[in-house]
Amino acid sequence: MAKNISVRMDNKGRLTLPRSIRETLHAEPGDVFYIQPANDGSLRLVRAVNPFDALADEALGEYEDGETLTLEQFASQEDISLEDK
Repeated sequence: MAKNISVRMDNKGRLTLPRSIRETLHAEPGDVFYIQPANDGSLRLVRAVNPFDALADEALGEYEDGETLTLEQFASQEDISLEDK
């Protein structure tokens, strides 16, 4: 289990993530995080993921695994004509 790390809020309401946490999360300047408050007073910190980055990563993985189709293969598989009408 991870140990608790204390941080102090500054007069503008900012919290600084300690280096060990930033390194664990691979967080970089400009990253966006969501803070989700819970009914018990605790907070959950979640790094936001750009959906386009997630899609690109998945597409690259499929390509590297040889799981991609050409447009012609997909059209044939789905019985779609690529000819102009």
